[in-house]
Amino acid sequence: MTGPATGRAARLALTARLTTAQRAVALLDRKQRALAAEGERLELVAVRAAEAFDEQARAASGWLRRATALDGTRAINKSTPRATTEVGIGYEVTMGVRHPTRTDVRFGPQAEPAGSSALAYTAQAHRAAVVAAVRLAAAQRSVSLVAAELALTRQQQRALELRWIPKLELRLAELSQRLDETEREENVRLRWAASRTGTEDRR
Repeated sequence: MTGPATGRAARLALTARLTTAQRAVALLDRKQRALAAEGERLELVAVRAAEAFDEQARAASGWLRRATALDGTRAINKSTPRATTEVGIGYEVTMGVRHPTRTDVRFGPQAEPAGSSALAYTAQAHRAAVVAAVRLAAAQRSVSLVAAELALTRQQQRALELRWIPKLELRLAELSQRLDETEREENVRLRWAASRTGTEDRR
């Protein structure tokens, strides 16, 4: 059973660990930059999705008021579709983060309007609002996931830069100093031994 590396072997091991940590910092820095750029893009997508949803929601609300005034709530209830609506979500992976990027909303058969044409426009407007709401939810979820990974990446990079790498550098410096002192002492002993041997030979 072997113990921990000492001497020059320990210095080589520490140097390798320090090099690995420095490479990890470089990789995390590239990942952070890529995630930040993707986060900005997704935030813009989310802003546009929110604007589209607000527009569709206002339109649906306006048509609902018209239909209510013209046909009443009973006709609206009769025109409400009974089939469920299915939502499909497509995902992509960015720097290890799986986030939604595509949406697919499938509506069931639409009931025949039980009143004026305002009911048909109301149903159409509400379907558009549902599609916009799903897109907004997916965009906001993407922003949240990428932001969380970005925060974690920054935390990992700071931990390496501020704690782990300085700790390794300090240990390496201390070990190198001890090894240098040991080598100097060994050289002194060797020179002293050589000088004594030469003196004895001359006798």
